[in-house]
Amino acid sequence: MRDHSRGRDRIVGGSLSRRTSGFPAELTSFVGRRDESADVRRLLAEARLVTLTGPGGVGKTRLASHVAQQTARTFPDGVWLVPLAALADEAFVPHAVADALGVRNETGRPPLDVLVDHLRGRTLLLVLDNCEHLPGSCARVARTLLAAGDGVRILATSRHRLGLAGERLYEVPPLPTPEPAELGASAAEHFPALRLFADRAAAVLPGFTVDEGNQHAVARLCRRLDGLPLAIELAAVRVRALGVDRLVERLDDRYQLLTGGDPASAPRHRTLRAAVDWSHDLCTPQEQVVWARLSVFVGGFDLAAAEAVCAGEGLDATAVRDAVDGLVDKSVLTREERGGLARYRLLVSLRHYGLEKLADIGEAAVARRRHRDHFAGLAAACEEAWFGPDQAAVTDRLRLDRDDFRAALDFCVTTPGEAQQGLRTAATLWFHWVAGGAWGEGRHWLDRALRAGARPEAALTRAMWAGALMSLVHTRSAAVLAGADPPHGVPPADAELPVPAPPPMPPDVYGTDRPATTTVGFAVLTRVELACTLVSRGRAREATALCTEAAAVCEAHGEQWARAWALRTLGLAHWSLGEYDRAAEHARACLRLPYTGHRRQSLARTLDLLSAAEALAGHAERAAVLRGAVDRIWHDIGGDPARPQGAARSCPAERHARRALGDQGYERAHRRGGALSRDDVIAYALGTLRRRAAGPAGAPDTRPLTRREAEVAALVAQGLTNRRIAETLVISQRTAEGHVERILVKLGFSRRSQLAAWFTARSG
Repeated sequence: MRDHSRGRDRIVGGSLSRRTSGFPAELTSFVGRRDESADVRRLLAEARLVTLTGPGGVGKTRLASHVAQQTARTFPDGVWLVPLAALADEAFVPHAVADALGVRNETGRPPLDVLVDHLRGRTLLLVLDNCEHLPGSCARVARTLLAAGDGVRILATSRHRLGLAGERLYEVPPLPTPEPAELGASAAEHFPALRLFADRAAAVLPGFTVDEGNQHAVARLCRRLDGLPLAIELAAVRVRALGVDRLVERLDDRYQLLTGGDPASAPRHRTLRAAVDWSHDLCTPQEQVVWARLSVFVGGFDLAAAEAVCAGEGLDATAVRDAVDGLVDKSVLTREERGGLARYRLLVSLRHYGLEKLADIGEAAVARRRHRDHFAGLAAACEEAWFGPDQAAVTDRLRLDRDDFRAALDFCVTTPGEAQQGLRTAATLWFHWVAGGAWGEGRHWLDRALRAGARPEAALTRAMWAGALMSLVHTRSAAVLAGADPPHGVPPADAELPVPAPPPMPPDVYGTDRPATTTVGFAVLTRVELACTLVSRGRAREATALCTEAAAVCEAHGEQWARAWALRTLGLAHWSLGEYDRAAEHARACLRLPYTGHRRQSLARTLDLLSAAEALAGHAERAAVLRGAVDRIWHDIGGDPARPQGAARSCPAERHARRALGDQGYERAHRRGGALSRDDVIAYALGTLRRRAAGPAGAPDTRPLTRREAEVAALVAQGLTNRRIAETLVISQRTAEGHVERILVKLGFSRRSQLAAWFTARSG
């Protein structure tokens, strides 16, 4: 069994993307599959859609993950895992792809349309994992995304084909097992099934090996389990308790009882079912009940969540904790560390088995309501804590549990009598939807709850106001930056329309006896909204006092999200007044907030404001570099919903910068900004980026190249064409072209001759 954790971030071609994202760390060895890996890589080179098929437990997900990470260098824009097992609603497949790619949809546009725009011109691999229960949507999404650009490839795992033209199928075989005549001193090295058993058994019984004394028994066991990796792993963990000989004896007895199984089911499906049945029978009665109740979790969960759902009807919290420990020991549950806290997960096949047992004991409705209640309570606690020093932890927790929040909401909107609770929970999560850039999903759940019969209430009003506030502030800010050159000479026609006074700030907001944080938070957000309205009406001076007060309250509470909004709006007000240095000062203060650096929408909007301030303050090159970074970030996450495409070219900031630098100079600086990593662009904006060693005259940046990029640069210096480079490095011509383009962007060059001169001078 394996634990799951996030893939490591890596800068690719200067972009803010990942080489691999979402793939579980391989904390257990990847056994065998050398030929299979080579076959799948060959198919991926020939076709743009490859589907791995086979029964549950055969290792489709593990093979896909391994192949994807092996081929990462082939895809300049990364390989991305899209886990689908936790989804119940086909409508969420596009949302899951957007989540995996880091694309944020803050608009009402269909998510698939946003994805098409995002993927156009990119070269990447998507791994759609566990498609079988969402066949229609997976096929539709795959067809649409493959049509978005020639550089997109998809590797899918499913028990069934997707049925698209050009799809190549690869049936993942079980692991080879030896016949008695094939056994010998080195059998364990030559047969992956034996190696897998030895590896997993050694994890629970240190020092265990497959040798001449036990290899016949181990080989018989692996043959009995049809070489299915999951079944072998479930059996191997029993070695410590039973020993190999008794383990085989018990399994043989079990299978003799199962020969009369359903003849309509495929043999390997019966094998896995028998292995899981056997593992279930060896659990204690308490462990069996907890296994069944835990199956309502579709994602990972912590011990508190397990206790909330599983305790009751004869099991107290202590019994639940003991059962969880026992299920981990038996490899029914996988354990992982997230932020120093233990979380648990059921593999897909074992979760489906648990759901069957839950229905058999008649507890499905009770367990799902407990699950719903737990996550409704968690949502309420997160809403109460969002305005304060724990904000980052709250945001991370909501994203960590998003699959189970979706499952709880789906239960509410599909179960008679539960729609009102679904509306209340979805509305309580307003901070998650708005601050996380997922307002489109929030509207989806609110609309479904209303269609299911929920009545509007105060929580809905609060959530809708927050969503409208986000759209209003972003749109008006973009409109101000894209408008006429500041300071505004003539107030807009609606300048004299009354602007309501903000509600009074709750008393003692700076003291020790503070009011409810949600009350303070909404008072702050109201001030930001009113300030932005004043700026858009040419009354920026009045807006500064509101923003200053809002930012001060946020700072006193240790809050960052609303504070970032307040600082940006304060900077916007000064920019509108022609006070560009002060506008830049507030933008930089916003950049110093960890929230801004970690949320790419916030980073892009802040850099946009700073770029505009630098441009009109006469710092044209800095403005162009920052604008390049802004455009790259929006390109990576789906575009700026508040700014029409192409609007940047007509805004006063770009006009001033282009006028000062000329078109070629502006584009060169713009490319430099697009090649900066997140950390480097923040350091550049704050004036703390250390200049790198100077190259030959005229080279604007000599950022060190990766090893592969250095190889490509050397071949360019030798005068090789992209085709010759591809042949020399045994890569595709498209990949070679991508390498050359990224090197030019990274170094700020526009021609290969400049790159050749730079490399030759550096080598000399």
